[in-house]
Amino acid sequence: MRLFSQLSWYFIREWRRYLGAVALLIVIALLQLLPPKVVGMVVDGVSRQQMSTSQLLMWVGVMLIAAVVVYLLRYVWRVLLFGASYQLAVELRQDFYRQLSRQHPEFYLRHRTGDLIARATNDVDRVVFAAGEGVLTLVDSLVMGLVVLFVMSTQISWQLTLLALLPMPIMALVIKRYGDQLHNRFKLAQAAFSSLNDQTQESLTSIRMIKAFGLEDHQSGQFADIARDTGRKNMRVARVDARFDPTIYIAIGMSNLLAIGGGSWLVWHGMMTLGQLTSFVMYLGLMIWPMLALAWMFNIVERGSAAWSRIRSLLSEAPTVGEGSQTLPEERGSLQIAIKEFCYPGSQHPALRHVNVQLKPGHMLGLCGPTGSGKSTLLSLIQRHFDIAQGDIRFHDIPLTELRLDGWRSRLAVVSQTPFLFSDTVANNIALGRPTAELREIEQAARLANVHEDILRLPQGYETPVGERGVMLSGGQKQRISIARALLLDAEILILDDALSAVDGRTEHQILHNLRRWGQGRTVIISAHRLSALTEASEILVMQKGALVQRGQHEQLVSVKGWYQDMYRYQQLEAALDEEENEKGVSHG
Repeated sequence: MRLFSQLSWYFIREWRRYLGAVALLIVIALLQLLPPKVVGMVVDGVSRQQMSTSQLLMWVGVMLIAAVVVYLLRYVWRVLLFGASYQLAVELRQDFYRQLSRQHPEFYLRHRTGDLIARATNDVDRVVFAAGEGVLTLVDSLVMGLVVLFVMSTQISWQLTLLALLPMPIMALVIKRYGDQLHNRFKLAQAAFSSLNDQTQESLTSIRMIKAFGLEDHQSGQFADIARDTGRKNMRVARVDARFDPTIYIAIGMSNLLAIGGGSWLVWHGMMTLGQLTSFVMYLGLMIWPMLALAWMFNIVERGSAAWSRIRSLLSEAPTVGEGSQTLPEERGSLQIAIKEFCYPGSQHPALRHVNVQLKPGHMLGLCGPTGSGKSTLLSLIQRHFDIAQGDIRFHDIPLTELRLDGWRSRLAVVSQTPFLFSDTVANNIALGRPTAELREIEQAARLANVHEDILRLPQGYETPVGERGVMLSGGQKQRISIARALLLDAEILILDDALSAVDGRTEHQILHNLRRWGQGRTVIISAHRLSALTEASEILVMQKGALVQRGQHEQLVSVKGWYQDMYRYQQLEAALDEEENEKGVSHG
């Protein structure tokens, strides 16, 4: 029952719909009292030979009219009640998506994709079902039960009513115990469903790698284990669920036995007529639905409560990166980085130490260093995925923590290490950040990214669907389409996080040439493992273990002993050997 108090904000807001549905339910409950009363009158009238055929037909007509009215009213309250609950589903999913879009990488380090999908779908469905069907059964059972109980007690016999309802308190205690068990077990079952969902999502997104390594049987075995565990936990829920109906039917059977036994004794002693006993038994039959509904309500509300606790725990998480209040000036500005030390949440080991850089408009900054040196961490901090405890990053001499997030990120265009394409056309993927862009603008961005000719060779050109995650394209094509997407934004700061790793040297050279032309007056930050991508940078930072070990322009760094010189010579030698191998292959061919 906690769920109703937790959702009280929604019930209060939609009080007109819920109040209308409750009012109609009360009218329906009153109308349903009519048939047992009429049947009792008919039985007494016929047994005493005091009812004519016309009177009998009149009462039959009254019952038919009541049945039609009840049918129509049930239709109306279902529209009111379930319309309100479906609106709750829309709002919960909107809140859920808005919460996910506000979160930062630290949040996604703690939550798996499959679990988030399960909460947004299965858990929301359970809450909505409880807010619709749960409210219906609660109100319907209470109204019908109390009204019937009142009529049985006042119009027929309160002694017989008390006798017939003796099994009910015992049934209520047992059902309450079942409800507590169901809440705990269903919560575990939903967590298991999340794990199953996560395993399914990971298997589908990595299916090509699974096949490449021949891991189909291994992955199938893992999936089967998780599916069995989920099945076991759902079976524990089903075992509790299966106890509700037998308990109710036993209680109802005992009530009927006591009612018929006690009522027969009263009729035998002339304290009740046969028609009254018939009406009482019919009224008691009307009590079956409230009792069943009450148990069912406990069932679905406990499920909804368990699901709501999972949803609420996620909706209540505040973003780790707070929103600032200042807006940026329209003109372009300098980016100042002054990081004393940065550690990832939950880690004591510094990921960055003593990084100081100033970038003016029109400058290109190059980042290089071995894997794990802190390049991507620095780019994440510039994008304000995390906040810095010791040091800060400023733009227009304003700390990023004081800026509105949407205002700051509107100045950035980012191409990450792993480009992501949506299941849409090439044109729509490029125009992701500017949906209203014209085709000529999209084509211009594609030319700058040196992917225009590749797109024209696709079956439908720019209207070619790329498949899920760009499955129809090569790695280099996906990277260049992602670069075109960023260039179309025409942002002030362009960040390329190892975004040229999948293209050949000639294509890389052409893209860099285009970027130099495009980037006049803009700030470009390039992180790369292939040092040829950094030769034109205004300044290059060489990073190792989170610290700057060298900095300067390309000509300066290749002339000084260190990591940059060694790596550049190695890559030049590797490129020469590859070219020699290619020439030998051509001559042999």
